[in-house]
Amino acid sequence: MLRLTLAVARKDLSLTLWRGNGLMQALLLGLLLFFVFSLSQEVGENLSPQSAAAVFWLSSTFCQVLIFNQLYALEEINNSHLGLLLSPAPILAVWLGKAIAGFVLLLFAQLLFLPAAVVFLGQSLHGPLPPAVAILLLVDTGMCALGSLLGALAQGQAASESLLSIVLFPLLTPLLLAGIGVDAQTFGNHSSNGPDAWMGIACAFDAIFLAVGLLLFSFIYAGEE
Repeated sequence: MLRLTLAVARKDLSLTLWRGNGLMQALLLGLLLFFVFSLSQEVGENLSPQSAAAVFWLSSTFCQVLIFNQLYALEEINNSHLGLLLSPAPILAVWLGKAIAGFVLLLFAQLLFLPAAVVFLGQSLHGPLPPAVAILLLVDTGMCALGSLLGALAQGQAASESLLSIVLFPLLTPLLLAGIGVDAQTFGNHSSNGPDAWMGIACAFDAIFLAVGLLLFSFIYAGEE
């Protein structure tokens, strides 16, 4: 299973980076959000740390939708996902492989979104970095576990981006609130609550989304037939 998981992740990353269209759209959409929100401020005025963190995670979420829609669209050509269903390896390797590929692509996008928050929104890093890095990895893990599951659900549907967005955004709300809470402190927002409570929430929802993915992905992916 591990070998097929890594093979699926490597294949998806190679095709996505080689074609570049889906990833470029995701990056441009995220950067466009930073630019648009920067225009809402007066000259010399900076967005609040809380708002800047919200823009960062909003851009990440829209980027994630496009990433997983692209990852599952790779198998729609010539019904090549039938080969994955007919392979003797566990079908859960497809979910894990695409989640890993999406995780890598999302992290890559966020490496561009962070400088965009500094440049367009006038932010700087005031708080400790280890909690920010930890919450980034925790929230991304939950986002990609759920995104990979719902990407399979939206596969082959008309307007799949819309379907994925409608289902995904409400479920991600607790994770996004955790990311915003910790990153706002990193950008300089003073809060009486430390990052520990937010990290506990992120860990809890990561466990829920991973468990749901393990239980349901095989039925969802095979049910597309």
